[in-house]
Amino acid sequence: MQKSLLAAALALVWHSVVLCQNDTLPPAAEEEDFSMYENLDFADEGAKRFCTPKVFDLSPAKLISIGYDYQGAFDVDYGAMQTRIAEFPGSTGKFSGAGGMRVMANIPIVSKTNVVLQGGINYARTDFYSSDQSTNTPLHTTLKEKGLTTMGIHSTLFKPLDAERFIIAQAASDLNGDYGLSNIHPVRFARTSAALIYGKKKNDRKMYGFGLSRTYRVGEINYIPVFLLNWTAPSRKWGVEMLAPARVHVRKTISARSLLLFGYELEGNSYRILRNGPFGAENLELRRSELRIRAIWETSMYKFIWLSLQAGYRHGYSFNVDSFENNKEFFRGFFGDQAYKQENTLNGTWYVQLSINLVSP
Repeated sequence: MQKSLLAAALALVWHSVVLCQNDTLPPAAEEEDFSMYENLDFADEGAKRFCTPKVFDLSPAKLISIGYDYQGAFDVDYGAMQTRIAEFPGSTGKFSGAGGMRVMANIPIVSKTNVVLQGGINYARTDFYSSDQSTNTPLHTTLKEKGLTTMGIHSTLFKPLDAERFIIAQAASDLNGDYGLSNIHPVRFARTSAALIYGKKKNDRKMYGFGLSRTYRVGEINYIPVFLLNWTAPSRKWGVEMLAPARVHVRKTISARSLLLFGYELEGNSYRILRNGPFGAENLELRRSELRIRAIWETSMYKFIWLSLQAGYRHGYSFNVDSFENNKEFFRGFFGDQAYKQENTLNGTWYVQLSINLVSP
């Protein structure tokens, strides 16, 4: 069943490419641009000119997105774990799959020539499917019985300084844990991310920038440099959309209403788990991080209603259990040698994700 689902998804992507290969791109001046900020313009000829946060043929900005993410069967190799009442030896847990809804809204708040501000909300649920009774490690039990949930808010500020230079500031706060909508964790356990980027827009085909990010994409708090690049080739058939190291994609424009992306994205966060659980384990967080190598097909179904289908391989980058006291985190970084409460390995598997999106006109 799972292999059939993957085969069908990949066949759909291939079929769309074959059908669209005969499409020709319209002249540059006539081609539609689905950027969120297309309505930006200059007040008059004498006004100071500001750059806009878009390049030609960028993938459409999603205002509302509703989708479902599904992962195939995989194993988790659990390390030994000592709780306050028992010691659990290393073991392997088997899952027949995992999946859940993903919902996102991204709404413009201010849209002027000299400043653009948007805010949004997001929700992601992952249920873990397993009938494996061979391991009783606390993490395996909570994944089966409770799953993982993320709810959060985010905002992005684009501030042009002149016709070429700009600043981007991003901030997000996510509440992650083994909870459902009926037993949400306290807000004080929310984790905050942020990024600040300074860049230049050289022309309508290229913009780039450098900055610093406070991120949980590697599963735990880290501070890393970031590089932004949005570039479209002179032919306008190929391009690059990059915010490295978080995500990197090569874009193939099939037509004005259909495109393909090839690349990867690093997804991750810290999840509060085993709150007042039967194992006596408290003040624990799951440092979950996944590298998703994928192909994405996006196409217009009707006007500004777009379909997005992605398929690829999900590699487990981090899946360790960490401890903290009084909601205080410590910075381990890439080189810290502080011991984890439990070291685990999330084995890889295939995945598919389908979503319906309302995009910016």
